[in-house]
Parts: sequence; C-alpha cells; structure tokens
Amino acid sequence: MAATPSGTPRRPRRTMRQRIVRRVVMVVPLVLLATVAARMGWLDQAADQITFRHANWFDDTALVEHFRTVVTHDGMTDTPGRCLLFIVNGNDPPDAARFDVMEKHSGSCPGDSKTLPKLFTLKVNRIDQTVQTDWGSPNTFHPMPH
Repeated sequence: MAATPSGTPRRPRRTMRQRIVRRVVMVVPLVLLATVAARMGWLDQAADQITFRHANWFDDTALVEHFRTVVTHDGMTDTPGRCLLFIVNGNDPPDAARFDVMEKHSGSCPGDSKTLPKLFTLKVNRIDQTVQTDWGSPNTFHPMPH
C-alpha cells in the first residue's frame, strides 16, 4: 500500500460500482422511511405541531388546517383530509366559532358528487382554546378527543 508524504497509508480508491452501491444503500432506506411517514400521516402531524400556535385560534384558515389533521389522525373519520370541507358559521361571536365538517365528493374524492354529507360539528371556544364536537352523538356536544 502506498503512503502519503506524511507517512500515513493511503486508502485504496473505490470503484464506480462501490460508490453506486454505497449511495443506494443510503438512499433506499431514507426513501422508504419518508414514504412510510407520509402514508401514516406523521409528516402532517409534525407540521401541525410546528406551525399551529396560540394566535392561530383566531385564524379560521389555520384552525381548519389544524382540525383537518386532528380529525383524520384521531380516527373521527376515515375520509382523507383532502376530502373534508369545513363550513364556518358566520353568525357566531368573535370569541367562538362552529365548523360543520362535511364530506365532499368531487375530483379525487369518491362518492356521489350531488351529495355533501355532514359528518359532525366542531364548537370552538377561542379564548379558552377548547373544542367540543357532536361526533358520534348528533347535537350532543362533548370534548373533542385528543
């Protein structure tokens, strides 16, 4: 084995095949991990944990995105998040809101496109940062599961 000018032995050069195999061995598990994380909803949950803040309780758009992640993760519906429609009641006071969670049937969302079934309602107290739902018991509200 040849030595460098400082006297330390030089590593043998890697062949092209060794370089390719080394990269594949590194990349394939990472791609599989990312795919599993996306399918399990872990990436959506992580993004929600990072981006949802105290001030977002007064932002309907942020609340809808937060609820889209929560209701699909907590098993309140089997409907994919992209197929949920949140209707905000515009007559509620500024410190409270009601969101009707509907199942839309259009585009990539299966079902009769002439229907828009209501799944449940979310009642939000923005000041206390609490949510109640009538999921599983229509018109009878209870704390939203977490």
